[in-house]
Amino acid sequence: MSQDVLAIVLAAGQGSRMKSNTPKVLHKLAGQPLLGHVLSTIESMKTCKTAVIVGNQAELVSAYVEADFGDAELYTQREQLGTGDAVLAASKAIKQAQDAGMSHAMVLYGDCPLIKAESLKAAIRTIEGDVALAVLGFETSTPTGYGRLLVENGELVAIREEKDASDEERKVTLCNSGIMVFALENMLEILRAIDCQNAQGEYYLTDAVEIARQKGKQVIALTVDESETFGVNDRAQLAHLENLWQERKRHEVMISGVTLIAPQSVWFSYDTEIGRDALIEPNVYFGTGVSIGAEATILAHCHIEGTDVAKFSTIGPFARLRPGTKIDEGGKVGNFCELKNAHIEKGAKINHLSYIGDAFVGTKANVGAGTITCNYDGMNKHHTNIGAGSFIGSNSALVAPINIGAGAYVGSGSTVTDDVPDNALAIARGRQINKDGRAEDIRARNLAQKQKRQAEK
Repeated sequence: MSQDVLAIVLAAGQGSRMKSNTPKVLHKLAGQPLLGHVLSTIESMKTCKTAVIVGNQAELVSAYVEADFGDAELYTQREQLGTGDAVLAASKAIKQAQDAGMSHAMVLYGDCPLIKAESLKAAIRTIEGDVALAVLGFETSTPTGYGRLLVENGELVAIREEKDASDEERKVTLCNSGIMVFALENMLEILRAIDCQNAQGEYYLTDAVEIARQKGKQVIALTVDESETFGVNDRAQLAHLENLWQERKRHEVMISGVTLIAPQSVWFSYDTEIGRDALIEPNVYFGTGVSIGAEATILAHCHIEGTDVAKFSTIGPFARLRPGTKIDEGGKVGNFCELKNAHIEKGAKINHLSYIGDAFVGTKANVGAGTITCNYDGMNKHHTNIGAGSFIGSNSALVAPINIGAGAYVGSGSTVTDDVPDNALAIARGRQINKDGRAEDIRARNLAQKQKRQAEK
């Protein structure tokens, strides 16, 4: 697909207020790094070439980009000399985009994950004729601390930082998000005209507005919802954005035809997929890598990650499904069950208080309450195969590696260490012995011991 927009993502900031060894842009929102949200939005636009500017802890950020967004190009800002300098670090990409006949360039921030593709596309559409630059702003009732967008006769004339603003300018409630869209043909000329004649000795990208106007070009401001512009500087802001993202996702999921009984109590990851007419009860957490099929039911208090649940299945309540788990159509995993790396075939049931790990459970098999697959020997993991239509009695331990044949029965309370053939009955427990009258002897002995202890006090 042809590319006509260059996306430049600034991911070089220090992020010291996060108080973390992890680069700020790699802190996770809904299971995905902040930077990943921005790059995914760019990818969804289909026609963008991406350049990522790294600086602080560049090796960690670069490794993430290369692993998850291999088509993005990496550029390094050697010194922290401001946003204008950061964008110029990608001057090679800008020149290549110009030579390739691309038309627009967007400047985005790796710690501002909620910007929508629709807002960026709207900004791109405004760059035509003499318009050299569009700046995305937002209206807020609490503008203190933000740069103000000063608009006259429909054109953006300046971005005024609060410390430099007059009393009248401080009353302006249209604030700068930092996100910009340039006409590529003018971009390098404007960027190279930015100087560092300020108290901080930095190159401010905001100066591009007045420079463009000095060159006879038009600059406009576009308004987007404030929530799209929020960035992250500390853990409190990260938690705030998590709440905003979850609200957006919950709404999207319900509009798509999924029932959330208590939406505020359900938490999604960035890649969660849920089919139409699924029902999600309260207090459910979806980690990364989860797919829930149509008309499946997830009962209350479940924790699910790395799992595919097919249509018509029922999970929970109080179930934990760990990575590598696959539940086929109509499967059932009940209360207080934990599964890991387990394939549960169509119609199979694991109803109560069981651990099934590194296992296969065949079609319409029934696993009784309290069953565990003993898959770990202290050094290695081993596999358990439970055949179609088999019945595992309650409180059984299946010591892997082991095969339970199709249609086989395992007696309750068994510890099974050998394979069980198809349609066989396995009983692996001590034989019951009843001794008449012994209960009375035991009670008398215990009572005597109790009375002796009391007398000694």
